[in-house]
Amino acid sequence: MKRQSKFFGEFKKFILRGNVMDMAVGVIVGGAFTSIVTSLNADILTPILGIFGGTDFSYLTVTLGTGENAPVLHYGNFITAVINFLITAFVIFIMLKVINRITEKLSTLAGMEEEKPEPATKKCPFCYSEIDIRATRCPHCTSVLDEQEQNNNTIGRE
Repeated sequence: MKRQSKFFGEFKKFILRGNVMDMAVGVIVGGAFTSIVTSLNADILTPILGIFGGTDFSYLTVTLGTGENAPVLHYGNFITAVINFLITAFVIFIMLKVINRITEKLSTLAGMEEEKPEPATKKCPFCYSEIDIRATRCPHCTSVLDEQEQNNNTIGRE
């Protein structure tokens, strides 16, 4: 009995994790969204396209063989499913573009508030190696760094 309660305790802990709950909500919302897109396609778009094409996609079939038990390919349903997929993918693409743009703007606004750290290194003008900002000689090529450059690098740091 103790073993069962430990098992169910672990299961409860797993189910109540944030990631699992987020995923469950995503699946449920995705299912509801899929039914909305399916209805949009079946009830609105397919009849409108049927006006221009003279037929409704959902009734397009090909009978393979003859007789009462001959297999029937419902390729119109496949076309409808492809249209559903394309509409869903397009709507999700648009939603993600909007979300990414909002996130980018918010991160830009947050970035404006933060001060950018002062650089800790610079490039040697002779060998282009990365060196400490306070260096007066390059440790790689031993060149003496220009006094003008030193003054430019230390202005505002003291």
